[in-house]
Amino acid sequence: MANFIKDEFFDIFKDYGLMENKDGGTKRPCYFCFRDRKNKDIIWFVPISTKYEKYKKIYDNKKLKSGNRPVYNFVFGNVLGKKAVFLIQNIFPTTEKYIEEKYTNSNKDVEIPTVVKDEIIRTSLRVVRLAEGGTNIPFYDIIEMKNILLENKKV
Repeated sequence: MANFIKDEFFDIFKDYGLMENKDGGTKRPCYFCFRDRKNKDIIWFVPISTKYEKYKKIYDNKKLKSGNRPVYNFVFGNVLGKKAVFLIQNIFPTTEKYIEEKYTNSNKDVEIPTVVKDEIIRTSLRVVRLAEGGTNIPFYDIIEMKNILLENKKV
């Protein structure tokens, strides 16, 4: 499923350096999202980018430098028949309260191919587990964000 997120969410986490909505009402970026396996109140959002070549070069450089160890920053696939990149390095948690609307094309939900969805979720959950163990691939503390969201939900 692909969604947009409310500006209110970015107000709460303004110092985290998240990819925010564009000015002027343009809903971008859009995100692939899925529920957390341990806490169903948490929904993980992964930004989708059409800058395929840009991120492919970054991925190739990281892969080369890593000595062919796994690189968890990106998943490559297709959205609406076009090459797209799912930016795992920019994953963040949220809750239903902050979901703006579904991403649709011609009034139909934008669907991600199952094989790509499975890879995004598998890679994302690996990144979350790494963060829980103290190794952050995202540029901010996603576990801290998750805890803030869960604490706010109790209030």
